Amino acid sequence: MTGLLQDLRYALRQLSKSPGFTAVAVVTLALGIGANTAVFSVIDAVMLRPLPYYQPDRLIEAHSVNTRNPGPNAVCYPDFFDWRSQNHTLETLGFVSR
Repeated sequence: MTGLLQDLRYALRQLSKSPGFTAVAVVTLALGIGANTAVFSVIDAVMLRPLPYYQPDRLIEAHSVNTRNPGPNAVCYPDFFDWRSQNHTLETLGFVSR
């Protein structure tokens, strides 16, 4: 334990001799810790936490297909209302506008 205290005292003495290096080291550590915290927070919120729905493993996403225009097609409200009124398979339908 005394060796650790001696090492810490020596490190503080050396850091106090060169304040420019100390400032750069502290700022670098702060930026690294901040960036890692921000990235982990985003990954935790987006990928690691379960979706806030009952039985999220049963969710599906439906798309509209247009044979004339094979790119991504948005579903319009009238189509959604038709799907919901004619639905006999799914428990419920929801609509998300993007």
